[in-house]
Amino acid sequence: MKKFPWLLILALFAQPCAQAGTGYYLVTTYPNAGQRTVDFKYWKARPSNGVTSSSPEIGFGYSVNTRWYTELTGAWYQRGEASQHFDALEWQNDFMLTQGEYPFDLAFHTNIEREQGDGHEIGVQFGPVFQTEIGRTQLNLNVFFERAFRAEKAEPTEISYQWQVRYHYTPKLQFGAQGFGEMGEWNHWLPRARQSHRAGPALFGSWDLGGAREWKYEAAYLIGKNSARSAKSVAARIQYAF
Repeated sequence: MKKFPWLLILALFAQPCAQAGTGYYLVTTYPNAGQRTVDFKYWKARPSNGVTSSSPEIGFGYSVNTRWYTELTGAWYQRGEASQHFDALEWQNDFMLTQGEYPFDLAFHTNIEREQGDGHEIGVQFGPVFQTEIGRTQLNLNVFFERAFRAEKAEPTEISYQWQVRYHYTPKLQFGAQGFGEMGEWNHWLPRARQSHRAGPALFGSWDLGGAREWKYEAAYLIGKNSARSAKSVAARIQYAF
């Protein structure tokens, strides 16, 4: 594994609402040619004045080569006491643009999501992802542009970001912090009070099972704003690679 490994994610099929996936999980993957993955993710957001929402996801991925990872994901959604329903289908692809040639790694991220409801809305997301390391500390910064397409018209392109600080203590236990935010249209940001920013502590780790097999996990507790409303959120991810 290179000191500065990196890659991107391209997802195809889901809804703009499902863009919340990248509002809770940092885009960062290490491709290992021929490796397959089963990926389970879950987030839950509890607004201070509002209805709790949650979303489990399960994905099946494959590393085509050392630069390209692809994954197909299904997402479910639940709001308040309503029944949980299948919400979106996603196709994700990650492409590394650099692999250790520079003091950082760079990838280009794209994400196309298709809603399974009556609207069948399409959401497209793209942008650069960065990673570097200083000693045992890993630093990440991603900037994404998002646009929703409906039958009647296309919505304006919006901008969001992700960041992470991660300290590699031991393979099984690493700690740090994550942050996510949405600022509105890319060329006309919303007033600060209407933007959404959240951040909080995070834990990470992995268990090597030999060969290409391993378990990975991450969990974060986020405080700030979701959809411009104060909220507390949890996000968890477990991945089995083989």
